[in-house]
Amino acid sequence: MRIVSKAALIKFANEEADALEPLLRWFRIAKTARWNSLADAKQDFPHADYVAPFTVFNIGGNKYRLITTVSYKWQMIYVRHVLTHIAYNSGGWKQS
Repeated sequence: MRIVSKAALIKFANEEADALEPLLRWFRIAKTARWNSLADAKQDFPHADYVAPFTVFNIGGNKYRLITTVSYKWQMIYVRHVLTHIAYNSGGWKQS
């Protein structure tokens, strides 16, 4: 999968230092993956969920949420938001 944008992951990790390693772990796995569906993504990340129109990954033991748009056809992942669990629960991210 091609991932757009790693910079968003690094930027978030600059604010939440303990997020860096789990985000980079997700990046390494997703970058080498060849997912054709959410079921494939769940093989690598069992707690991934579809929250229309996004795919949401739990990161760092459920401490963070990585909100993405996944194009299985084009093998692309677009990072939309990286949030703390608290910010995710506020729901404001669903509007963008």
